[in-house]
Amino acid sequence: MCGIAGWVERDPRQEVDRGLLQRMTDLIRHRGPDAGGLFTEPGIGLGHRRLSIIDREGGRQPMTNEDGSVWIVFNGEIYNFQELRPELIQRGHRFATRSDTEVILHAYEEFGPDCLRRLRGMFAFAIWDRPKRQLLLARDRLGKKPLYYTRRDGALLFASEVKALLAVPGVTRG
Repeated sequence: MCGIAGWVERDPRQEVDRGLLQRMTDLIRHRGPDAGGLFTEPGIGLGHRRLSIIDREGGRQPMTNEDGSVWIVFNGEIYNFQELRPELIQRGHRFATRSDTEVILHAYEEFGPDCLRRLRGMFAFAIWDRPKRQLLLARDRLGKKPLYYTRRDGALLFASEVKALLAVPGVTRG
């Protein structure tokens, strides 16, 4: 079990409150006691809490591709990642880890949102595509991994648990 949290601002110049993002991920620390990480830049913030299972050293998140143009936070397990990896290598992708997270990242680079059709597993993730300024927020077909979202003042906020969203001023249960 891991935990993810983050938000995207409508205005790409709007700074994300890194302290608030840290608080959101702290509230879901029990989902991932082994490590935590944040990625922020104007307009976007991604947070992660990690329970280390696959590639304990190399699977830290948020994770990025080689040039820093695509970022991911991921909760779950991709059952067929070892099958997808050789195909992605043949297509020219280079891997820095042995994690299923990086397979998702490169599958997104190769297939875009259609990468979801190729993934078998239980998952919730957010992929930030910097050049397109797009967030792909996805969850497995059966909803095994939780993913909640809301809007506040034009921003899209998401998290693995509602209590992380409630940490944001102006977000209420009703």
